[in-house]
Parts: sequence; C-alpha cells; structure tokens
Amino acid sequence: MERSPIVPGAQAIARAARLLRLVTAAGEAGAGVQELARQADLSRSTAHRLLSALRVEGLVDQDEQSARWMPGPELFLMGSVAAARYDVTGLARDIVRSLAVKTEESAFLSVRRADETVCLLREEGSFPIRSFVLSEGVRFPLGVASAGLAILAFLPEADVDAYLDRHPELPERFGRPHAPRPLRERIADTRDRGYAVNPGLIVTGSWGLGAAVFNRAGQPEWALSLTGVEFRFGPDRLPALGRTLLAHAHQLTTRIAAAGR
Repeated sequence: MERSPIVPGAQAIARAARLLRLVTAAGEAGAGVQELARQADLSRSTAHRLLSALRVEGLVDQDEQSARWMPGPELFLMGSVAAARYDVTGLARDIVRSLAVKTEESAFLSVRRADETVCLLREEGSFPIRSFVLSEGVRFPLGVASAGLAILAFLPEADVDAYLDRHPELPERFGRPHAPRPLRERIADTRDRGYAVNPGLIVTGSWGLGAAVFNRAGQPEWALSLTGVEFRFGPDRLPALGRTLLAHAHQLTTRIAAAGR
C-alpha cells in the first residue's frame, strides 16, 4: 500500500496551531501554560517551548504579572488581511442584532472551522437572565452546541459518518447524549425540524437553538443561534423562536449569496 508522504515539521506545526487556537479561544483572560498543555495533550515543557517560539514571532503574548498567554499582535494583523476574504460579520451584524431584539435572548453567529464551530458575534438580548456558555472566540466540536449540531445535520451523510468516526471521544468529553446513536437521533430531529435544539446538554438549565447558514454552493458554513435559560424555551415558546431563527438564517444565507461568498 502506498503511504502518504510525510511533510517535514508537520507535527510541530500542528502542535503550534493547536496552541494558537486554544490561546485564541481563551480570549482576553488568557490561559496558563499548564492549562494549555493539558488541553493540547502536550507536556508542560513542550507547550512552553512552542509558546515561547510563537511569542518571538508575535503570534502570542504573555502577561508579565499573571504569566497567562494571550493572542499576539501579529494575529490581529493577519486576521485583518484574511477578513476581506473570509469574514462575514459585517454582513451578519444587523441580522444577529435583530434576532436578539425580536427574541429578547442572546444571539450569536458561528462559523465552521474543520471539525469545530467558532463564535464570531454575540448580541445580548433584553431578558435580564442570560446564559454565558458562548462568547466570541469560543470553540465547540460539531454536534455539541446548537450551532455545531445545525451545521453537522445538514452536511452530506458520508461527511457525518466520517466525522463521528474521527471523534469517538465526544461522549467522554460531553456526556452520553453525544455518543453516536443519540447524536444521530438529534441530527435526524434537526433535519425534520429545520433547526437544532440543545436542551441544557452543555450547562444544565442553559438551552440553545441553532440554524444553519449556507454558502453559495449550498454547504452549511455558518450558523445563527440563540441561548437562554430553560423556562424561556418551553413548548409554548419554542416553535415561535425556531421560526424567527430560521427566518433570520434564511435572510443571512440570501445576503451572503448576493455578496458572492
């Protein structure tokens, strides 16, 4: 059998990229080297060595007082250049805001990146009790939060099968509802309903709804979602929330297509 060529340095690049994602996900609070090493499945010394190398390049920075690691200035510059091609937040911001105003819940835009979703926008609703599971930069595997479940549900069946094969760790990390069989049931429910429901599976009492947003090729690349406390997502209100969410997702899909994304 012919083996795939080994790219020199690929492992080191993959480890560094993993650390960059984790540092970015930690946001303004930053993260300690021990925490980053554990999440990246690296020894503390390896994580520190890679972070130090990334710091020299300006990709990460370290707070002098807390010693916590944070995104560096070069990431901002790179992101500014890449935004012209990949960023849809300018197209989506008023739609996310409208969703929050009409539902009174916190509204979000997330994007698919490989096997994860990353939150890009958060808009607070007017209801005073809020859920803080999601904020800008936070990542979840597909199928976990409502945004990722909405995206996963509308991928081709072969892609869903391949994803589940790649991630047998999901039930261990996020609980039995994320084992293949119950997750496939939730995928089927999402397809039937048109939007995903997360009934407090990440944080007890914090519910979420998600609807996929499609690119010009008809692939689910983004998602709009809502989060709030459980009693706000009861059967008397859930269908209306779902209809409002789907209408806003359709509006954003249409707008993205018109912009040639």
